[in-house]
Amino acid sequence: MTESLYAREVYGKTLVELGRKDPNIVVFDSDLSCSTKTALFRRDFPERFFNFGVAEQNMMATAAGLASCGKIVFASTFAMFATGRTWDQIRNSICYSNFNVKIVATHAGITVGPDGASHQALEDIALMRLIPNMKVIVPADGPETREAVMYAAAAPGPFYIRLGRVKVETIDGKPPYCFGKAYSLTEGSDIAIVACGIMVQEALKAGAALRKEGISCRVINMHTIKPIDADILIKAAKETKGIVVCEEHSVIGGLASAIDEVVAENFPRKVLRIGVKHRFGQSGSPQDLLKEYNLTAEDIVKTAKALL
Repeated sequence: MTESLYAREVYGKTLVELGRKDPNIVVFDSDLSCSTKTALFRRDFPERFFNFGVAEQNMMATAAGLASCGKIVFASTFAMFATGRTWDQIRNSICYSNFNVKIVATHAGITVGPDGASHQALEDIALMRLIPNMKVIVPADGPETREAVMYAAAAPGPFYIRLGRVKVETIDGKPPYCFGKAYSLTEGSDIAIVACGIMVQEALKAGAALRKEGISCRVINMHTIKPIDADILIKAAKETKGIVVCEEHSVIGGLASAIDEVVAENFPRKVLRIGVKHRFGQSGSPQDLLKEYNLTAEDIVKTAKALL
């Protein structure tokens, strides 16, 4: 039976693991540590945990300050608050100086659910990927979250790691995590589906449904959005009739835009987008919202067939 894990809980446990190994690890949160699971680090290392209250801009500015003194700072809150109101501090205080700050944002996308539009970050990938020096990772499941956090802790400079709220099934048979290198979960020659985060599961379901209809489908997990793996995308463009991109984010500025840039410049091929189409979120159950915003496996199947 495939296990399901909260990526944010995996994050909290990984922070504890890192804290035991490296005294330079410090963790910041802005009054949401029980939800982001940084409370697990606070429990074991209270002297290295700082709660800034509802003052995210101060949190990011202070993160830059401690990083300038040699600390490795993990700063967390919901994705909406981690990227929107703090953009100035992230750009000018953290990224401009290439400081060692790891922003791990939870509760991204519409599957935040009943919290509604004010808490559903649909623009955060776009906001982060355009800043120089920032690296952007969207893990597909719990184990990949741990590997991404461990990598970010050891690598220099700023990272943005995007996590959701709901449990996600662990994908079996993945290759070892390699920052900046995507991988194919299934091979196929008719269509390529490229996904990140929770949409990888929907892409796998869609791929299985397409194969039952005799359509050969390649599913690629693009866990690192910046730097993006251009090689695997160019290969997919050359070897298939088109690419479907799936993301729980606006279709503007995120994974789809990054793929459009690579394909258009290197091997023009039709790219269709599954994502939130220039709308705000709204309250609802995660499953109902995935249907409302056309982010289901059934939607991916329909879109893929349009490429044939």
